[in-house]
Amino acid sequence: MKKLNCILLVDDDISTNFLHKKILQKAEVAEEILVALNGKEAIDYLAGNYEKSAGENPQPDLILLDINMPLMDGWEFLNEYKNLEMKKDAIIIVMLTTSLNPDDRLRAETIPEISGFQSKPLSFDMLTDILEDHF
Repeated sequence: MKKLNCILLVDDDISTNFLHKKILQKAEVAEEILVALNGKEAIDYLAGNYEKSAGENPQPDLILLDINMPLMDGWEFLNEYKNLEMKKDAIIIVMLTTSLNPDDRLRAETIPEISGFQSKPLSFDMLTDILEDHF
């Protein structure tokens, strides 16, 4: 399996991010794993406004996006993401949510930027499926 350069977790839940980061690290699927606690942080990062000590922003190959977050939720993130002037064809976005609302899945299916819709938490099997399907 190809090792990704960067995975961006977009989720406001600290314990979920901790768990998902551990799974990704243990699976050794990415050089770098970044965390944004809401859609605004993720947009700022992608737009290059995020201050990183190395001074560079690796573009994520994979974004795992939660729906329900403060400041900017997953849907608002996607609206802003569409307007970003950057190369997006190499970025895969998978919605990863606890939402049980069937409307969320149906809505996700109408948005071309979304490549998948999964229920949290991320598991090794789910991660393997995502990577096999998209990379």
